[in-house]
Amino acid sequence: MAGKHILIGMKLACLFSGGKDSTYALYLILKQGHKVSYLVSVFPESPESYMFHYPMIEMTTDQAAAIGIEHIIVRTKGEKEEELDDLKKALKKLPIDGFFSGAIASNYQKSRLDGIAKELGVASLAPLWHRDQESLLKEQIDAGFEIVITHVAAEGLDKSWVGRRLDYKAFEELKKIRDKYKINISGEGGEFETLVLNCPLFSHPLKAPEKK
Repeated sequence: MAGKHILIGMKLACLFSGGKDSTYALYLILKQGHKVSYLVSVFPESPESYMFHYPMIEMTTDQAAAIGIEHIIVRTKGEKEEELDDLKKALKKLPIDGFFSGAIASNYQKSRLDGIAKELGVASLAPLWHRDQESLLKEQIDAGFEIVITHVAAEGLDKSWVGRRLDYKAFEELKKIRDKYKINISGEGGEFETLVLNCPLFSHPLKAPEKK
């Protein structure tokens, strides 16, 4: 079910990693006039999580406070199927009609979230699903999202990118790296992870984390 088909009045939860895509999905859903009651963040113990964002996940607490929506933390060991079960148990406790994520192109992620929704009898939404990744990234920057890169894991992206702001200059460089190395420009394939420091949803900007 796409975001545009959501019925007004549905009570929703956002699967919130604090990265650019889940935050932008939240921005679009709220802009459409829908009610988001919870930000649900999965805290995996292991950086090898199959499904969930790991770097700087603890910053979601500060982000949720800046947004002003109740924050639900789900702790998991990060093991392949157990982490999905931990999420399902947490969502089952919430009085919601559906949940949404910032998934763009990962069939692995979307199919499993859709499966959880079906078991719980709620809607699974993905407002960014199959969006053109280049235009989506530019749209996020245009919307005033202050994004910092927290982790890189792809050829063409060295450690100098960690801690860098994802602004228009970085965007142009990423296009060249994509063309050369065939990476996903939005990082959807795990090429890089991001953190939103400020956006129109925040009551105040956050400080950039110190580089380790």
